[in-house]
Amino acid sequence: MNNAVNGTDGTPGTPGRGGADRADGAGAGAAVWSGSWVAERLGVGLTGDPGLTDLLGMALRRNPRRAHLLVSHVLGKHVPQRPSVVYGHGLALGRRVRDLLGPEAAAAIVLGYAETATGLGHAVADGLAVAPCLHSTRRPVPGVAAAGGFEESHSHATSHLLLPEDPALLVGDGPLVLVDDEFSTGNTVLNTIRDLHERYPRRRYVIVALVDMRSPADAGRLAEFAREIEARVDLIATASGTVRLPDGVLEKGQELVARHETPPRDDAPYGRIERTGLDWPRGLPDGGRHGFTPAHRARLDAALPAMAARIAAALPADARRDGARVLVLGSEELMYTPLRLAAALEDTLGAAGTEVRFSTTTRSPVLAVDDPGYAIRSRLVFPAHDDPADGPGDRYAYNVAGAGFDAVVAVVDSVGDTPALHAPDGLLARLAAHTPHVRLAVVPSYVPEPLYAAALPGERPAMLPEPLRGPAFSSYAPDEVGWLLQDLSDVTLEAPTEEREEAIQSGGAHYAESLPVEYQPTEQYQALFHQALDESAARLARAVGAVTEIVIAERSPRPVLVSLARAGTPVGVLMRRWAAHRHGLDLPHYAVSIVRGRGIDATALRWLAAHHDPRDVVFVDGWTGKGAITRELAAAVEEFEAAGGAPGFDPEIAVLADPGSCVRTYGTREDFLIPSACLNSTVSGLISRTVLRADLVGPDDFHGAKFYRELAGADVSVAFLDAVFARFPEVEADVDETVKELLAGDRAPTWAGWAAVERISEEYGIHDVNLVKPGVGETTRVLLRRVPWKILAKSGADADLKHVRLLAEQRGVPVEEVDDLPYTCVGLIHPRFTRGATGADGKAVAV
Repeated sequence: MNNAVNGTDGTPGTPGRGGADRADGAGAGAAVWSGSWVAERLGVGLTGDPGLTDLLGMALRRNPRRAHLLVSHVLGKHVPQRPSVVYGHGLALGRRVRDLLGPEAAAAIVLGYAETATGLGHAVADGLAVAPCLHSTRRPVPGVAAAGGFEESHSHATSHLLLPEDPALLVGDGPLVLVDDEFSTGNTVLNTIRDLHERYPRRRYVIVALVDMRSPADAGRLAEFAREIEARVDLIATASGTVRLPDGVLEKGQELVARHETPPRDDAPYGRIERTGLDWPRGLPDGGRHGFTPAHRARLDAALPAMAARIAAALPADARRDGARVLVLGSEELMYTPLRLAAALEDTLGAAGTEVRFSTTTRSPVLAVDDPGYAIRSRLVFPAHDDPADGPGDRYAYNVAGAGFDAVVAVVDSVGDTPALHAPDGLLARLAAHTPHVRLAVVPSYVPEPLYAAALPGERPAMLPEPLRGPAFSSYAPDEVGWLLQDLSDVTLEAPTEEREEAIQSGGAHYAESLPVEYQPTEQYQALFHQALDESAARLARAVGAVTEIVIAERSPRPVLVSLARAGTPVGVLMRRWAAHRHGLDLPHYAVSIVRGRGIDATALRWLAAHHDPRDVVFVDGWTGKGAITRELAAAVEEFEAAGGAPGFDPEIAVLADPGSCVRTYGTREDFLIPSACLNSTVSGLISRTVLRADLVGPDDFHGAKFYRELAGADVSVAFLDAVFARFPEVEADVDETVKELLAGDRAPTWAGWAAVERISEEYGIHDVNLVKPGVGETTRVLLRRVPWKILAKSGADADLKHVRLLAEQRGVPVEEVDDLPYTCVGLIHPRFTRGATGADGKAVAV
């Protein structure tokens, strides 16, 4: 394992610099360096890459831990800067990360540090293009458990929390990209990696910053830590250097602060304060406090032009003229959304000659000195307005007063839109004392799904549940699959097979309203399963690889796999494993319920649409029979959209085997034994088939299922996955050849299987296609769950039918050899089944 720390190459990589020697503190291009005041008085020196002083100025902290503050000209925190410059620096760093990681970039997760680097972290994720983003937060949310936390020892507010909405966001072995505005000692990064590596160990970390100001000793500590945890740690920065700190600098800095500190001015407002609506897209997160995905990014990109146009239209004419200056001001951790709004406004107003700048408020106290050689020229002080966990306190906006802005657009989330914001000493009043026009834009605060109904009533029709994950629900690892189901393990749902069959055929009950008693295989049958798995693992691996490659090539470069529970779930897990094995992708995977005659779980579709782009969702199943579920899914998605559900779901299923010729995304059209069809829950994570019953499943609930924990001793779910996964390396060349042939061939569905089923139904006097179950998988299900009448077996197909013949023998079901059968086998259920009629062996028969 490579456990090296790779340093910055020193390339400035600056996409644009700008500023002037004015009260907004922009240093690039200024005649006087905005760090000279501190350097002269404290003897602090800055050395490093060319252009370092274009990126940084200096100020003095009001902080007992550190005297100086490196003030970035391109971060958009303390110094108002053109939003295109701020965003461009983050994008440039993200693209360098993408180039460094290569194929691994597709599996990366970006973590930005609150509060200063939240926007930068997002911009880096945007540069990667495919990475979800999460930023740490200092705002706890009741009911949301922390996925991690760490301390930033030198900060004014030290504690960071990680509160992802999806607990699996940090699970996986993809690279973790940690983004901060600067590295001074590396302590924060070490604390972060130490905490997260214990919980979510991975092989690679990438540290990203605008400037790397660590000493050689600090760099050595990070390298030693990487060796200790046996992980590779790369480092990328726009520029690097060091800060020379003379002895006694902390005491001298505190003396300077005391000497130059002045009480905050209490100027009376003179500007108008008005509210501007954004028409923010419903359900779109306001930032990355709980996670921000590429699907969220795409929705924001699409909505930005219209929102910027609304802001521009709300500004008075004198703020839209040539030479006017407009500031978009974010709020503490809320940096990314205001930055993107500012960049869109810059595009909108730039043609008219209006200058747009961007910065945000902060909780960090810094001395303000109105001198061209000092980075913080002015300071506005106002009380916190978002009910912070650390209680009331002062907040600050720097380099706004005296900067000559014709209008300020203050962007806050709805949690921060409080009476304190509008108070006589609040932020809006402070801004109105220094600009003629203040516009307030409020972004709806995003609350994780479990809390939404209680926190923001009326915003969504109902609370959406969270996915269930192992080991609490199923024997699969938590990152392998999230079950969009509710746990009905404590409900008695099993009924004898004969009772269920009578109720189903008589119309007294739907098959999804109860469960069959779980079949417990004999030792002989279990031996057949393991033999079949050993013989077919490579064949399965080829089919898994082929269908996954086609999905990535044709459906989405980063698909969201949604398996149809439960037979599709092992296939979804294997496809996810292939994507990681071959492409380094960490694909989301969920399991949902679909019920013949009732459709797919609409609540699950709503959850998917709230968390992912529906266009990326690929439904997955094990095999097709006659295509009933294929048709069911198409009708269900159409109904979902017609009822107002999110558009964009593609109803075509991706399957391992398509013997019925019902779909165009498959690994093979051969009807062969998929060993997972041989068993029930013990090869499907110990999960039952799904249940849909009105007294158990409400209109806003997920469909239900049971977790058979008591069958853990017979569970082969993970063994099945591992056996197929072990064959991935040896089948890669075969997969490439298969995919090449499939992509070049005609894969249009012919529905030949449906035609064959209709013919068989008539020939055998059944007259109901629902009682004809074609293919090895469906025939096995008939023998395990239903009351079979007879089995039709294709002549010469003995290799794939050993377990079918054994089950048929055990149940006293005749097997009829058929020469021209289009499937390997077909299971028949006689429509005239009547409970109580038995044969000589005591087993139920048709009468």
